[in-house]
Amino acid sequence: QVQVAESGGGLVQPGGSLRLSCTASGFPFNDYGMAWFRQAPGKEREGVSCITWSGGTKVYADSVKGRFTISRDNSKNTLWLQMSSLNAEDTAMYYCARRDLRSDPCSLSPWDNAYWGQGIQVTVSS
Repeated sequence: QVQVAESGGGLVQPGGSLRLSCTASGFPFNDYGMAWFRQAPGKEREGVSCITWSGGTKVYADSVKGRFTISRDNSKNTLWLQMSSLNAEDTAMYYCARRDLRSDPCSLSPWDNAYWGQGIQVTVSS
């Protein structure tokens, strides 16, 4: 069955960096766009970044542009999110998600993503 699993979260000081990983299985990873979302307590789930199946197109939310970098290695069925210059507003549960339709452009809308990981906590605090 389709599975995606996040790792790499934790506590980091303001201004620090962290890299999240997402490992996928149960589907042809190189056929699907992938995305990162986050959800802070009391807030709606927010699309952070997504990447097309080939890695040729990357999309970022305005709130993370210039600070976060999404990447993937299709030979390893792995997606990453490199986060830098972190601040308290980045504190949230972070989720990896697979696009619902094969070969479609990636999407930052939760409705366009069909499979989700369990999430991993990122806390930015001194």
